Amino acid sequence: MDMLSFPVATTRKEKIDIINEIKERLLIVHQDNIIAIGVYGSLGLESDMPYSDIELHVITTDDISIKSHEFIYDKFKIEVSAKQKKEFFKQAIEVDDSWAIKAGVFINIMPIHDTQNLFNEIKKLPLQVSDSAIRETMKEFMIWEPYETIAKIRNNFLTRNFNYIPMGAKDLTWQTAKLIGLANRKYYSTRSKTFEESIKMESKPKGYVELAKCVMKGELSNIEYFYQLCENLWTGLNEWYDKLGIEYRVQEFPSFE
Repeated sequence: MDMLSFPVATTRKEKIDIINEIKERLLIVHQDNIIAIGVYGSLGLESDMPYSDIELHVITTDDISIKSHEFIYDKFKIEVSAKQKKEFFKQAIEVDDSWAIKAGVFINIMPIHDTQNLFNEIKKLPLQVSDSAIRETMKEFMIWEPYETIAKIRNNFLTRNFNYIPMGAKDLTWQTAKLIGLANRKYYSTRSKTFEESIKMESKPKGYVELAKCVMKGELSNIEYFYQLCENLWTGLNEWYDKLGIEYRVQEFPSFE
């Protein structure tokens, strides 16, 4: 079967040329209101490949809003993310379960228009998050995601719905990778390298490396073995939390006030 002609492979020069055209169009329309325009993602990291898309930050003054756009034009998949300066700074210092995945969006930026040296200032903020904020995020996320995921894995293993086990294992691995990034205060260079980079981090739960390597290799056919790897990681996660001094289970009901 013939491969569709799109997405289209493009060179870095072609991408930069279209970026400059977008910049000029934006500045013509919003010259006085745009503080900065920068490229993030793989282009910002200079690790782009032929099928990489184009992602742009457009930062405006606080008294104006510009609509964001995500579209496919000619050979290019383009995202123009427009934010007011105060909103952009606020997002850069926020901590949630995806901090390790998205922090690079604020750090690895290639400026193409920056009247206030804003991107150099903003890249310092994500790494200034407090230890208490990270620990609280890890506590909440453990309840929201990994705890529920291992319960689903157990339910489906007991009812012999084995088709779910590989999916649940992938979810548990991804959730743990996000926790590892938080615990080490390190962000991932790209989403596609999350597992690869997470197994090299210093602080991580026992059982994670074995499960992550199986997921990366796609070795999911031995359900009994794969299920046991999930249980091993769940034990390791709880031992890791004990070592970090993060208690996510309570001994009393909340007051419900």
